[in-house]
Amino acid sequence: MAWQNSQNRLLFLFEYTTVRYVGTDNKKIGLLYRIFQLTIMGYLIGWVFFKNKGYQVKDDTIESSVVTKVKGVARVNTTDSNLWGPEDYVFPSQGENFLSIATNFIETPNQKLGIKTGVCLETHNGTCEIYGWCPTEIRKNPDPATIVREAENFTLYIRNFIRFSRFNFSTSNVPKENRTLYLKHCSYDENFHPYCPIFRLGDIVNKTGHKFEEMAKRGASIGVLIEWLCDLDKDSDCRPRYSFVCLDKVTFDFRFARYSTDAAGQRQRTFYKVFGIHLDIMVCGTARRFCIIPTIVNIASAVTLMAAGSYICDIMLLYAMKKRTVYTESKNDKEIPLQIMPEGLKRKFSL
Repeated sequence: MAWQNSQNRLLFLFEYTTVRYVGTDNKKIGLLYRIFQLTIMGYLIGWVFFKNKGYQVKDDTIESSVVTKVKGVARVNTTDSNLWGPEDYVFPSQGENFLSIATNFIETPNQKLGIKTGVCLETHNGTCEIYGWCPTEIRKNPDPATIVREAENFTLYIRNFIRFSRFNFSTSNVPKENRTLYLKHCSYDENFHPYCPIFRLGDIVNKTGHKFEEMAKRGASIGVLIEWLCDLDKDSDCRPRYSFVCLDKVTFDFRFARYSTDAAGQRQRTFYKVFGIHLDIMVCGTARRFCIIPTIVNIASAVTLMAAGSYICDIMLLYAMKKRTVYTESKNDKEIPLQIMPEGLKRKFSL
C-alpha cells in the first residue's frame, strides 16, 4: 500500500496538462489581437532586425595603425632657404597619426652664443648677463605677410590599417585593386571620391567651417575622424567615412632651430617660432557579422510578447466588454451548452 502511494506521488512528473482555448466571434477583440500581433511583428522586423541588425553580433574594439605623408613645396623668405619641402615644414617627420604643418613663422636669424659674465645691469631692471643665444627671440604678433600660402594646396596622404580581432578581419583604407593608378589621379571629395585617402589641406580646413588664411595665420588644431562601419556579411561593405572638426582655433605654435657655422667657424643658429595646423587622426569603428544565437533570442522574445497579447485580450474579454458576464459565468461552468449563448458570441472548446 505504501509502495502504491509513493508510486502515485511520482506519477505527476509524467503528467501534461493542456490549456483550454475558447474561440469567439467578437470582432473588437479579434481586431485588437491582430493589431497587437502586427505591432510585435513590425517591431521585430523593422526595429530589431532592420534598424538595429539584431541578427548580428558586433565588435567595437578596433585595432588601428596610421601612416601619413605630406607632399608639396612652398616659397618662403628665410635666412636659410627660399624653398620649403615636406622635410622643412612637417613635424614630426616620421609620418604618425598626428602631425603639424607650418603655415606661418617668426624668424630670429643669426643667433650666437654669448659668454656668461656675471655682470648685472641696473639699466635693464637688474638683469644679469648669462651664457645663451643672442640676440634673444623676437617677440611679436604673427604677420599675415609671412603666411605660407602654398600650404593650402599641400596634399595629405593617410593610410589606415585596421583589424577586428573578434572576427579575425583586417583591411585598409587603400583599395587593393589598381592601387597605384587610383592614387595617382584621385583626390578626396565626399561626392565623387569619398574613399580616396589623399586630402588637400585647404579642403580639410574648409570642411571645419573656417577659412584657410585665418587658421594659417595663428595656427589651429583639427581632428580627422576615420569611422569604420563594417557589415562583414557583405564583402564590399567595409569602407571608411571621413569627417573633420576644429578642436582649437585660438592658436597653435611651437619652436625649433636650424644650426650652421659662419665664415669664422663660429656656431650659429636661426630660431623659428612656427604657427601651424595640427592634425590629429582618430580612428573608431564597429564590425558586425551574422550569428544564430542573437537571432533566436530576438525571435523568442517577440513570440513571448505575442503570447502576452492573449492575456491582454482575455482581460478585455472578461472585464471590459459589455457582455462580459456571458464569459465569466461560462468560465465557472464547463458543461454550459453552446446553444444558450447569443449567436454572435458562440464559443468553441478544445481540450
